[in-house]
Amino acid sequence: MIVETDRLILRPHTIADFDDCLALWRDPGVAAAIAGRASTQEEVWTRVLRYIGHWAALGYGYWAFIEKTTGAFIGEGGFADFRREMSPPLAAPESGWALRDSAAGKGYATEAMGVALAWADARFETETCCIIDPANAPSLRVAAKLGYSEALRTTYKDKPTMVFTRPRGGAAR
Repeated sequence: MIVETDRLILRPHTIADFDDCLALWRDPGVAAAIAGRASTQEEVWTRVLRYIGHWAALGYGYWAFIEKTTGAFIGEGGFADFRREMSPPLAAPESGWALRDSAAGKGYATEAMGVALAWADARFETETCCIIDPANAPSLRVAAKLGYSEALRTTYKDKPTMVFTRPRGGAAR
């Protein structure tokens, strides 16, 4: 379940990642772009447990992104089935990613999710999808580079949301 790139190690989360995840989900850029607010300690604890549970129950999940040269936790991403209450419901493994502000703009998200998608293409028999807030320009660019294309627009938690899909083996740009 560990995958690597030239600059990153992607490994499943452990309980020991809680403090790094809390810092990530309280990072101003992450809060603004994804959640609209900083996450609480309780929300992040549940998130870490959910990540661990995905691997145990489904055989896939989110990885912690670790910078090889420094050993620093710079973000996370991977695949999940969050059973989101949205219409229409997501019908494929959902990919997602989040990076600390200090790691943004360095190509880490594209690099990490590129290797994650190669991992998924070897295991999933289906496309993957992702949801992005229309105002989240950096994630829209990453999704396009990874080969995702817009499938529809909907609402999730009373906010406009774009749903993207990527066919299995879809070419990154």
